[in-house]
Amino acid sequence: MSDDELAVIRQKRLREFQKRFISEEKPAPNVDEILNKIFKGRAWEIFKVATYQFPDAMNKVKDVLVKLASSGKLTEVTGEELYVFLRKLGLEVRLNTKINYAGHGQLISLEERMKEELKKK
Repeated sequence: MSDDELAVIRQKRLREFQKRFISEEKPAPNVDEILNKIFKGRAWEIFKVATYQFPDAMNKVKDVLVKLASSGKLTEVTGEELYVFLRKLGLEVRLNTKINYAGHGQLISLEERMKEELKKK
């Protein structure tokens, strides 16, 4: 065999390996897209707040949620279900909540309303 024939054979095998490598390569699923399919209601809000408060634990929770969603074992998660699940894991997620009072054509916070009531007494 001549050097030219060997070079042609090498090029052919190299192309075969490249084709096989490309066909085996699967694009990594986008985690946010997978979670977006299963999260309903306020689930993203709960997830983001919990991730901010507990980044290490939520990375593990995210991996488990993605794995279950990818396998089809988990189809829907509401914000309330996620919140209860995180509480059962021991993650006390603190949410920013406000209670507003509507009266006399105004919308004021419950805190302001109670202050007004205490001033009247």
